[in-house]
Amino acid sequence: MSIVEILKQDYQRFPVNQTYDIYAEDVYFQDPLNKFRGIERYKKMIQFIQQWFLDPKMDVHDIQQQENTIKTEWTLSWNTPLPWKPRISISGWSELRLNPQNLIVSHIDYWHCSPLYVLKQHLFAVKGR
Repeated sequence: MSIVEILKQDYQRFPVNQTYDIYAEDVYFQDPLNKFRGIERYKKMIQFIQQWFLDPKMDVHDIQQQENTIKTEWTLSWNTPLPWKPRISISGWSELRLNPQNLIVSHIDYWHCSPLYVLKQHLFAVKGR
C-alpha cells in the first residue's frame, strides 16, 4: 500500500489507530502552536487530541504526492470539553517530506486562520478568519 493510501486511511479514523511506522524516529513537526522533533512526542500530541477533544474529525479535501513531498488540504474540527461544548474548526494544509526510505521526516501544518481566531471560537460564535 502506498504512503498516500495509508495517510488517507489514517485521516478517516483520526485520531484513532494512526500508522506511526510511516514516520522517521526523529520526525520534525510544526504547526502554529507547536514545534518539536521525535515520533514519541508526535504520538503524545495525537493521544492528547484523542483524550481531550470531543468528536474530533479530520476531513481531507485533497492529498497529492510529487516526488518526496506530500501535500494535504484538510479541515480539523472537534467539540471542546467546556460546559457549552463549542464546535471548533481549523482548515489548513500539511506539507510532508519523505526521506529516501519513504518515511515522513517533516510534517508541517499551516492554518488558513490565526490562533486567535481558534481561541475566539471557544468563546463566541465567530464568522470568517
